[in-house]
Formats: sequence, structure tokens, C-alpha cells
Amino acid sequence: MKWRVIALAENTAAQNMAIDHAVSDAVAAGGMPTLRFYTWKPNAVSIGTFQSMHDEVDVERCRQNGVDVVRRRTGGGAVYHDNKGEITYSVIAPEGGFSGITESYHIICGWIVKSLAILGITAEFKPINDICVAGKKISGNAQTRRQGVLLQHGTILYDVDVDTMFSLLKVPDEKIRDKMIAAVKERVTRVLNFADVSRDELYQALLKGFTDGKEWEFGTLTNDEKRRADELMRTMYSKDEWNFRR
Repeated sequence: MKWRVIALAENTAAQNMAIDHAVSDAVAAGGMPTLRFYTWKPNAVSIGTFQSMHDEVDVERCRQNGVDVVRRRTGGGAVYHDNKGEITYSVIAPEGGFSGITESYHIICGWIVKSLAILGITAEFKPINDICVAGKKISGNAQTRRQGVLLQHGTILYDVDVDTMFSLLKVPDEKIRDKMIAAVKERVTRVLNFADVSRDELYQALLKGFTDGKEWEFGTLTNDEKRRADELMRTMYSKDEWNFRR
């Protein structure tokens, strides 16, 4: 199959989730399978579809610091998205082109492993949905399947600020916050620890790794996708009824 690639772009949290949703609808209706790369501006926290915003996120602190909050349609945990510290991707395609959930994670995460290898970084896929370098997590990924369409998105950590992340997320017991921060610093890593590259160089490597062996072309959202994304942003992803529904 031929892929449309949407080049790296900055969007708000609501825009990012609305675009993924709109493209998924388009693919369900016969549109081109799509690879998309993006960042978040302003910084944001996204939560999994089954989580409670108030349980997971210090919403007031996010507002004070100008940090967006949004609920994803995929599962998984709360994620802090730093504008300068990561690149996020989405893969949106007919699920018939992929096998089961674990196998499809393996395939798509393999594209990230290949991308990091271009930068001289040896990474490995850790089921079910993580990628690790030197035993530490450098990428987390989440997937959903609806209307016969697979949507997988994930982040690749170029840089990471664990202290800021924990200032925006809630922890079960404040007394152990420092221990939790120390533990995460031990478990999580970043591209900059292993390669002296710019974020654009990381993006170029991801572009090569994701498109290797594929027929593809750069593209943009169609007018219908833009209209649908605008509608979803207004009526769903920017609304408390969605983001705070649990």
C-alpha cells in the first residue's frame, strides 16, 4: 500500500488528537494510510482514554503553567509532552495490513528501532509497547482499533525533564514523590544521552526509518479532514465533557 506522510508540525493538544481522529475516519472511508510526525505547543499532558484527569493530573498547576491537558482515544497512562523534548508520531492505516496487537506493536516499534540505529543508537523493542536503550525506556506507544482502522501513536524522547513532569502529575503519596522521581530517572532515557544530534536530525532519521521499503509521498490533510478535525477539536477534544468524563 502507498502511504501519505505528513511532515513534522506543531499543534495544540486538542488539535493533535482531533487530527488523529479525523484521519482515522478518512482511512475508514478509504483514504490513504498515513504517517504523521508532530510536536505539542504549548507543552501538554495527555491521559489514556480510561483514566481520570483529576486522579492523574494536577490540573490547576497545568493551567498556571500554560500546559494543555487532553484525553487520548488510546489507552495507557498519563504522558507529559514537552515541546522541545520529544517527537510524536502517528500511524493510521487499515488494520488488515497488520496482524494482532502484539505483532503490530512489534512491527511499528521496529520502525523506531531502525530510525534510532541510523543515529548510531542501539535500541530494542520491549513488549508490549516500549522501546529501550541500555535498559531504559526511550519511547512509549499506544494503540486503538476502531472501524477497521489501526491508530498507533507514540513519543520518542529527544530530551526529558522528569522534575517538570512530576510537578504536573499527581502521585498517590506525596511522601514518596522524591523516590518516584529518582526511580523514573533511573528507568527513562533520552536520545541526547547517546547521540549528539539536533531534534531535526532525529526527525530525519525517523522519516527514513518509518518509510524504508514503503511506497510513500508527502501530503497534507484534505479539506474534508481539516473540517472534521476542526469540528472534533471544538466539540470533543477541547471540551471538559470529553477530557474530564471520568
